[in-house]
Amino acid sequence: MNVPLDARIIEEQVLAHHASLKTLAINANAESAQEGASPSATKTFEEFTHSSGFEPLTSVTSVTSVPSDLKPLYQGVFSACTKLEFIQLDCEIIANAWVRQVMRLGAFDAKVWPTKRDDFGLAPFKTQFAPCPKDLGLYAVLPDSSWIKRMAHIGVPTLQLRFKSEDPKLIEKEIELSIQAVNGSQSKLFINDHWKYAIKHGAYGVHLGQEDIDVLTEQDWAQMKASGLRLGISTHGYSEMIRADALRPSYIAMGAIYPTTLKKMQTPPQGLGRLAQYAGLMKDYPLVAIGGITEEDFPNVLKTGVGSVAVVRAIVQSNDPENKAKALCKLVNATL
Repeated sequence: MNVPLDARIIEEQVLAHHASLKTLAINANAESAQEGASPSATKTFEEFTHSSGFEPLTSVTSVTSVPSDLKPLYQGVFSACTKLEFIQLDCEIIANAWVRQVMRLGAFDAKVWPTKRDDFGLAPFKTQFAPCPKDLGLYAVLPDSSWIKRMAHIGVPTLQLRFKSEDPKLIEKEIELSIQAVNGSQSKLFINDHWKYAIKHGAYGVHLGQEDIDVLTEQDWAQMKASGLRLGISTHGYSEMIRADALRPSYIAMGAIYPTTLKKMQTPPQGLGRLAQYAGLMKDYPLVAIGGITEEDFPNVLKTGVGSVAVVRAIVQSNDPENKAKALCKLVNATL
């Protein structure tokens, strides 16, 4: 097998070819600066692969005992990924994937970043939730039902209600009004977090974050699947994509791509380089890019292989939201 025996050489070659995968620099005083760690960032490889509520990821751990002749490869890739600022868990996952890739190809090529499901120990692609279109187009994340109504009226293809309140009755009412607002339109409405209300009132789908899926039981998942609800899941790197894949959702969201001040992110901005690699691995799913994406970014973001771009500020902070949304829809449609 044609593999360098020096881990330092492997590290240097990987860094030379994949410098674009380093996370984007962010202002330490910005709201998007890291505070704490992402759910996956605090777990070891073994803890992650045995997380409760997910299918056993036995194949993901199958190369934890690396053949002796490939240990320099594992060590070199792991070290390179550390310098590229991947979280430790993702460094382990990528290093294992590179070992599998070399075992499959019979040689090491520093230019070829792993993107095959087999190399990441993933089972053949399938979904367990109801499907949604591969290209979800412009995806507007909106604060209340009045915004949902406005964007459905002009034909934005995908909408998400992200309504924040401590009042359960008010939350349910906004969800009900939002679902009514898209009735008779072509817009597909996802409800952020509140899956039980989404089922009760007949929403198209629900979007969950990593912290949301941690608390759901097997009975909850069974209820969601049986309802026909579409499921979207937020991810921020390899470990979270693999967790999402174990649930076989309807689509996977990837971010934050650029710095965002909308909320305090627990991981740094991923950038276009990582997005392209993530999209290569998860290409069988409908994919949504989110986080700090401006109109000027759309063409380059869509070139990575995603079929949807999610925006918040670009619409809700616009002086002319309807015309801005129409322009963004046109831009997406022209690029896909």
